[in-house]
Amino acid sequence: MTRAGLAAARSSTADLAEIVLRTDDGQWELPSACAGWRVIDVMAHLAALASEAVHPPPPDPALPRNRERYHDLRVDERRDQSHAEVLDEWRHSTPLQLDLLEAAQEPPGADEPVEVAGLGTYPRHLLANTMAFNVFCHLRNDLLAPDGPLPFTLPEPTDELVAPAVDFMLAGLPQMQGPELTATVGDPLVLDLTGPGPTTVTVLPATGPDGRLTVAPGTVADATTRVHSTALDFIAWATTRKPWRDHCRITGDAATATPFLDRLNIV
Repeated sequence: MTRAGLAAARSSTADLAEIVLRTDDGQWELPSACAGWRVIDVMAHLAALASEAVHPPPPDPALPRNRERYHDLRVDERRDQSHAEVLDEWRHSTPLQLDLLEAAQEPPGADEPVEVAGLGTYPRHLLANTMAFNVFCHLRNDLLAPDGPLPFTLPEPTDELVAPAVDFMLAGLPQMQGPELTATVGDPLVLDLTGPGPTTVTVLPATGPDGRLTVAPGTVADATTRVHSTALDFIAWATTRKPWRDHCRITGDAATATPFLDRLNIV
């Protein structure tokens, strides 16, 4: 099970709660590093995710299929709310979300597949990593300086915070973009991530009937092209928050890696 994901989600949530206490009314209105969203809008996004986890809305075919546009819609629904209302929703729903994620670590339901609209299908226990990724990424990249506007600091990220976020990203990589990303991988491509949360995986071309890429642990024997980055930077560039060219070093055939790196956009 992904109890490490649950622990990371709890830890990053506690870090965010500390930042919330230190943020004043003027700072809530500052533009975050997430394009089009103020600081309070990032909190509205996290509140919406938590509320929907606790009380899943019925399927609605009229809603955007693109996950980013869906998130924009949910944020827009909360733009007329006061700061206090947004924060109250986040404070109310987040502990309930964490309780659900803890229960999801237990059999028999832990391995039950759960579809996350626009993002793919995951075993229920891995949803803890989804929250670990969301909170960590928004807090560290969109809210806090140097990339975000809030002039507060937290302890340096640890393996325990970074690795679960990266694990979710790698689980989502073959699913989120479908054929448009699959078409960029014709040969095995190694991702070698260092620093806190280190891991090495190989992205393999699609061979099965589902037409999806495969992310395999380690390095396969015939992989000759590698992308080197820190895991922390991976969280930023693989979500297109930062240009991959500023944070990656390619060894082997750059032409093998470049189309994949240009297209990758993990939500």
